[in-house]
Amino acid sequence: MGVVRKMHVQLGLKANWKQFTLLVIINAFVGGMVGLERSILPRIADAEFHIAAKTAILSFIIVFGIIKAITNYYTGVLANKFGRRNLLLAGWIIALPIPFLLMWAPSWGWIIAANVLLGINQGLTWSSTVVMKIDLVGEKERGFAMGLNEFAGYLAVALVAFLTGWIASEYGIRPYPFYVGIVLVALGLLGSLFFIRDTKHHVALETVTNNIPRLKHIFWETTWKNRNLGSVTQAGLINNLNDGMVWGILPILLATKGFSLGEIGLITAIYPAVWGIGQLITGRMSDIFCKKDMMFTGMVLQAIALIALIWANSLLVFILISALLGWGTAMVYPTFLATVAENTHPLDRAKSIGIFRLWRDLGYAIGALLTGLIADLVNVQAAILFIGVLTFISAGIIRYRMHCKTKDLVNPGDRKKIDPGPVSGPFRENYLFTTK
Repeated sequence: MGVVRKMHVQLGLKANWKQFTLLVIINAFVGGMVGLERSILPRIADAEFHIAAKTAILSFIIVFGIIKAITNYYTGVLANKFGRRNLLLAGWIIALPIPFLLMWAPSWGWIIAANVLLGINQGLTWSSTVVMKIDLVGEKERGFAMGLNEFAGYLAVALVAFLTGWIASEYGIRPYPFYVGIVLVALGLLGSLFFIRDTKHHVALETVTNNIPRLKHIFWETTWKNRNLGSVTQAGLINNLNDGMVWGILPILLATKGFSLGEIGLITAIYPAVWGIGQLITGRMSDIFCKKDMMFTGMVLQAIALIALIWANSLLVFILISALLGWGTAMVYPTFLATVAENTHPLDRAKSIGIFRLWRDLGYAIGALLTGLIADLVNVQAAILFIGVLTFISAGIIRYRMHCKTKDLVNPGDRKKIDPGPVSGPFRENYLFTTK
């Protein structure tokens, strides 16, 4: 005879602030792993391996984007079956060799191998922390929750990108900058192992209080068929497409204009810093204002900033453009995830977010490949102009296809105690759920 256990589970940021804060800290370590190579890998390709072709230099971004995208998808598919926490731990275990591969690589192939592992790490860890935070906070504060999540992740990208750029300028591009990665992996793995708990009970609670219909064809509806989900997915792809271009091409553009490695590190760090910090504001804004308007405005600002890069020359102008690009990205990034969660049933959420993140992170690979080819065949400026125009087109799709969702969902707080009985699917236990 099975034992029915009752436990008190609450949704909301206030009720779950301790676990939420720990997940924010873990996500900062996740973001730091990307910042580890953000400002110096193109220089390593040129200085140590004598790779001149832009497409070849950007190959590490192409591989990273494809692997991360595929891992995002399978993280979403497997999240309910194996648990979010277990996937988070697997992501950190896979990250263990990355800093050592980067610091000891005798050939560019080793760098590519490190980025295969980095893509898997990011897909497992970032996807897991995103879904777990959405599980914890419930309906009302998803935008703010995603703002905090992305703030931590991308501020860490910026800080580590700046730190590694500075270390490289002072002590050389290898091995010293990558010592930071050893610390990040150790903290991420140990923190996840000893302090993070799974959120399956929160999913079970929201499942019995949610009235959003299940998606019948979740892959195609998330990809394009559903007007809101499809608009978010294409915008996510274009956003990361232009981010992949900035990641690989901007350091090259700045080097051709005579900027030092330290100045390049500063300019490339400002963009993710504004992106990260700005999400503390824009995440909350997306809970208040129409998400369609937030994403349209953000994509337009990104397009303006990208095209302005072509004519910029001074350090100050590049800093201002980098900040504008960061703010445009801050307006869309937490809004993407909050919109996907808003338009999906809790049991569809992890898979739908995984599909969105599949397409979004394929943008890294597509952006790096397209801009590398155009830069090699024409020039860097033509590549930047092309990506800027694509970003304008993406904003137009948002304006045409999306609609603002009305607040017609049931508020779980209206029911103080809920006894759902046996919960179907992966949550086959009885709980006494309480919400306040």
